[in-house]
Amino acid sequence: MPTQPVAGSLAYSLWALLAPLALGIVAAAVAARLLTDATRGYVALTAFLGGLLALAALSVDSGLPAPGALRIVAAPELDGARRAGLLLLAGGGFSYTVVVAARGARAPVLGVAAVACGVLAIVLGAVGWEGSLAVGLPAGLHLLVLAAATGGVTAAMILGHWYLVTPHLSERPLVLAARALTLVLALQLALFVVWAALGLGTDGRPFAALVGGAAIFVWLRLLVGLAFPLVLSWMAERTARSRSMESATGLLYIDTAAILAGTIVATALWVGAGLLV
Repeated sequence: MPTQPVAGSLAYSLWALLAPLALGIVAAAVAARLLTDATRGYVALTAFLGGLLALAALSVDSGLPAPGALRIVAAPELDGARRAGLLLLAGGGFSYTVVVAARGARAPVLGVAAVACGVLAIVLGAVGWEGSLAVGLPAGLHLLVLAAATGGVTAAMILGHWYLVTPHLSERPLVLAARALTLVLALQLALFVVWAALGLGTDGRPFAALVGGAAIFVWLRLLVGLAFPLVLSWMAERTARSRSMESATGLLYIDTAAILAGTIVATALWVGAGLLV
């Protein structure tokens, strides 16, 4: 395979991993601050990490090559708006860190605005690179759910460590985080079935992705990236409810590895083969 298509595929796949991950982490930090009694230190650190990842995504975005032989197309008219969204997401994450850490504020407007900018950047990327709303909107939804899964599991895994230094912290934040993650993974599994039934990326042939040339990667995504983490997330939620926080955190470590591995496969299949899995 020529070097240019491989490099292009890696660059776009990295963007499709980093941008949703940054958005998901910032969104998790904002949700934890607004909906739970998670500590200010946890929220500030998580929002800061999301801001750093948004800057990394922006750096990748600024150096994206032409799509070439990939299944996506160039969309130079949306480059400026997409990058502005990532920049505002990064700025919002850093600003939220300062506001929460220094002033102890909840800052709902700032938090929601930062998340909205990230959502806009991801949707613009999906719609632009797909070349049409008909396929771009499902791809955008796909990336947003990836954001919820990757960001949610990373934030939950970090939260698990907070109980080691804050033993009197209520179990509610971790229980809610694990429960939300379980629901997100269930949604991903349902969307997997919908995308496969509609034949997206396989010229409308229902479930052709399960038996085509990329079938081994599709099954890997289904079993390792969706079904396995779904069980782990449910187990983590049940374990957190019993205040076995070390066990819950251990489960979330494995969960994080499985979800990130599945996400890498999913982004590569979208960029390279046009498959939504």
